[in-house]
Amino acid sequence: MSDQGTAARIAAVAQRIVVEEGADAVSMRRVGEAVGITAMAIYRHYPNREALLRAVADTCARELAGRWQQRPVTGGLIERIDAMLDDFLDFALGSPHLYTFLMMDPWARAKRFPDDFHADEGPFGALVKLVEEGMQVGLLREDDPLEVTLTVTSAAQGLVLYYLGGRVAMKESDFRELCHRTVRRIVDGLAGGIAPISGMS
Repeated sequence: MSDQGTAARIAAVAQRIVVEEGADAVSMRRVGEAVGITAMAIYRHYPNREALLRAVADTCARELAGRWQQRPVTGGLIERIDAMLDDFLDFALGSPHLYTFLMMDPWARAKRFPDDFHADEGPFGALVKLVEEGMQVGLLREDDPLEVTLTVTSAAQGLVLYYLGGRVAMKESDFRELCHRTVRRIVDGLAGGIAPISGMS
């Protein structure tokens, strides 16, 4: 197997462990055993555990961005925001270990607001474009699109952290409805009376 193929296989095994058990469960020894190489051999491809986990994070982020970019652009503003929120909740609640790993674990090269968010190609960037569109057509008040998007996404992310931490006593379907109501309240406030949510199209 080529060095590139081995590196990809190492990262894939590490990613599987993160998805199933969380980043804390990833060790060079365990990954090496699963791949069929020694732990020391992994260092030929990744200088340390953090570099391996960074490769996992990069791969997962690219995969998620690709999925969000494939979503068809249909419906009105609130319908599209609702659809993006459903995608987000499907990911966060369906892969809680991976979500926590990507969103909460500190990384030397993790994206930082605001500079790294201007060129974001993932779900945040897609929502920025939607917010900009809403402002251009008069459905949202003129404001800083980046900060407005941060306002909307922070609310959803905060609710998910409460839910995953056992701080929300709701079944998942009710929790999802709570997330949608919360985001709609924010969007309604950002509209500033320009148009009620039910009239956004």
